[in-house]
Amino acid sequence: MLADFNVRDARIFGSVARGEDIEGSDLDLIVDLGEAARLTDIFRIEDALQAVLGVRVDAHMPPLRDGRFARHVVVDARAI
Repeated sequence: MLADFNVRDARIFGSVARGEDIEGSDLDLIVDLGEAARLTDIFRIEDALQAVLGVRVDAHMPPLRDGRFARHVVVDARAI
């Protein structure tokens, strides 16, 4: 499905990546769409994944500007 959106790389992070997710947990993603990416592309990916998975999806594009948040993502990130 992510190939439909020209995703170069996608990684999960957060509670799902750590195996600590519970009912109601969201799915956190970092997705690389290349230099031509637009914010609307992220919204489309979130909507499509939410429809299929039935959970809230929170997607982000690199580079991550918040240093603390970026370190958290790097520690947790798992390729999908």
